[in-house]
This record gives sequence, structure tokens and C-alpha cells, in this order.
Amino acid sequence: MHWLSALVALSLAAFGRAVVGPGTVTGNTAVHDPTMCKDNAGTYFVFSTAVGIEIRTSKDRIAWTLIGKVWPNGAPWTDQFTLTSNGNIWAPDCTYLNGQFILYYAASSFGSQNSAVFLAKSSTGQPGSFTNEGMVTSTSSANNFNAIDPNLLIDGSNWILSLGSFWTGIKEMTLSPSTGKLSSSTVTALAQRTANGGAIEASVIFKNGSFYYLFSSWDNCCQGLSSTYNIRVGRSTKATGGFVDQANVALTSGGGTLVLGTHDNIVGPGGQDIFVDVDGPLLVYHYYTATGSFLGINRLDFSSGWPVVV
Repeated sequence: MHWLSALVALSLAAFGRAVVGPGTVTGNTAVHDPTMCKDNAGTYFVFSTAVGIEIRTSKDRIAWTLIGKVWPNGAPWTDQFTLTSNGNIWAPDCTYLNGQFILYYAASSFGSQNSAVFLAKSSTGQPGSFTNEGMVTSTSSANNFNAIDPNLLIDGSNWILSLGSFWTGIKEMTLSPSTGKLSSSTVTALAQRTANGGAIEASVIFKNGSFYYLFSSWDNCCQGLSSTYNIRVGRSTKATGGFVDQANVALTSGGGTLVLGTHDNIVGPGGQDIFVDVDGPLLVYHYYTATGSFLGINRLDFSSGWPVVV
């Protein structure tokens, strides 16, 4: 019966990995759609969806302090997309490169393709220090995709922007490294769902070893304990397409391997970012409990060739 005991142990280990909880965080961690980066002094920054985009910092990746907003005086250039004065700005994406914070973010309203992606830069990451670099791209009802949830991949000399939500799914566009703006109007399809009204968004492309991994959030965000968000992944040997899940189903055909879903008292994890720290790749996301939406941080183990939350 040793083989049976071993099988049970392996099954329990696999189950344990599937439901591991978020790492310890303290302080002000009430966020949506977090993105993380770290400056040269070792200070961690989390930017998140909010009016003006909220900024939190930490010295140890555990204790977080809300220090202010990217746009403390508002961002009126987004009003035509949020359809209100000084509305919520969505899903920022931070990259720290050569002493500079590069921040992409989106403006829209729920259920609308009247959307745009913008770019901001700062040398300090502090509230009010960012310069408005303007619009990167936009969509309207004339398009078949939605220009929200931007994510930057820097792959050697190539800058790639992934974006998209619902409609025909996740897309990719190329950027100029010198400007951070589009270098081509070509739009490449990366992933699409037909289930649940095509509910896929929050893309992140991350390179690990010889593979590119496309993470996304499936199903429904922002409904408290009724949220059904979950994080999925596929991989490819190139950043420009060909992503498949662990069952070899193309992400453009609805494929996606589950990375993290609702478990225990953790509801609707999603809106994720991937950040590489000294202890390896991190999955940064939000989740719901009965008291609100909070910052989740877990390490990712890619040793099997697929990301496992640890």
C-alpha cells in the first residue's frame, strides 16, 4: 500500500499548491488591478485603479503605505473616456527602467469600447511627479476590441503592448522604445473566449526561460463576494502569438490553464501583474473578502514549465 500512500500524498501536495493563500501584507492594501515595480533605492511601489491612480510604497514588500496619487489634481484628458469629471483611471502598468517609472494606464467606462490607453513617466514615482506623455491608442464601437488593461513587455530591443477586454479578446501592438508610443498600427490577436460573453482581460506577457507566458483574468471582476475572476495562462515560444494552454488548446480558441481561482476566503483573484524580485517571479493581484478588495502577492514556480502559485 506504499504506492497508495504516496499517491495520496502527491494529490494532497498538488491540492495544497492550488489553494495556497496570499503572502503576508500589512498596512493600506485595499487595491484593484495592482502593478508593482521597485526603484534603485529598493523601495517597492504599487499603482492601482482609482481616481488619479493610487500609489502605495513599501520598504520590505510587506508593510504598505498609501502616499498619494499619480494625478493629484485630476487627469481631465481622460474625461472623454471615463464620461465623468475626474473619474476612475484603470489598470495601470508600471515598468522601472534606467531610473524612470514608465506607467501605462487606461480610461473607459464599464461595458464601453470608448476607451484609451495613456502613458506617463516619472523619475521618482512620487505623487504629482509624473509627466503626461499623452495617448497611446484608443478604440470606439467601430473597432472589434477594447483598448484597456495595457501591459508592457520589453523583450530585448522590442517593446510590445498587450491590451484588451471582452469583445474579441487580447491583442498586441508594437511600440517604439524611444517614445513608448505605437510604432505600427498592426493589431495581432493573442487570446479570445466565447464563453461567458467573451470575459477575458488583464493580459500580462512574461518571459521565463525559452517560453513566453500570457496571463489573463477570466470571468467577472468587481462584484465583491460575487466576483468570479480567475487567473489563466498559456505559453508560446514567441511573444507574437501561438499561445496554447497545458492541454495544447490555443488561447485564440478559448484555451487557458487555471493558475489561481477562488479558494477558502479568497474570492475572485485577478487584475494581475508579474514582477520579478530577488526571490523570483511574483504574481501580484487583487482579491475579495467580506471586507473589501485587497493586495495579493505570491511567488510563482516555473520549474515544471508552467507557473504554479507557491
